[in-house]
Order: sequence, then C-alpha cells, then structure tokens
Amino acid sequence: MKRIGQVIGIKPEEIAEYERIHENIWPTVAATLKRANIQNYSIFRYENLLFAYMEYTGTDYEADMALIAADPETQNWWKITAPMQVQVSEARDGEWWHTLHQNFHLD
Repeated sequence: MKRIGQVIGIKPEEIAEYERIHENIWPTVAATLKRANIQNYSIFRYENLLFAYMEYTGTDYEADMALIAADPETQNWWKITAPMQVQVSEARDGEWWHTLHQNFHLD
C-alpha cells in the first residue's frame, strides 16, 4: 500500500462552495476512485490550504491515475473544482495537487 499526501490552495471566496459540494461528491466520481484502487481518501482544510490523504492499493499507479483522468464524470467534476483551487508554488511540472514527501508513519 502507498500512502499519498497532497496540498493545493483554495480561493477564499470558494471555500464555502467547495466544502458544500464535497459533502456529497458524485457517486460516479467516488466509484471511479475506488476502481482505481484509492481508499481512505480524505481532504482537510487549514485556512486557504487543502490537504489530501489517500491510500493506493493497486499495482500500477500511473495506469490507475490515467483511468481516473479519462473518466468523463471525473473530468466534469474537475471543471467545477479546479477553478476553485490555486497551485502551491512547490508544484512540479504536470502536478495540480502537489504530492508531499512522507516523513513519518506509525502503524
């Protein structure tokens, strides 16, 4: 299993709407994430920063991320959520959410 932590900014004027729509994400989007071997996925907010944590249980991360990206409903979801977000300065080429280095884990 691979643990993944990511960060991205959120526009202050979009916080309420972002949190509202995430109370009931589209079932098709959730199903696609599960099909792509994502579990225990949570998004937390601290002021204007979003932190995501997820666990990947598959064997081909790149292929599963491509499966998510190719899903039409997920693409529609991203059309709504992406304009609410702001990349952090540390984001690398090709990253939207910036993936963090795991420093510690306690089982």
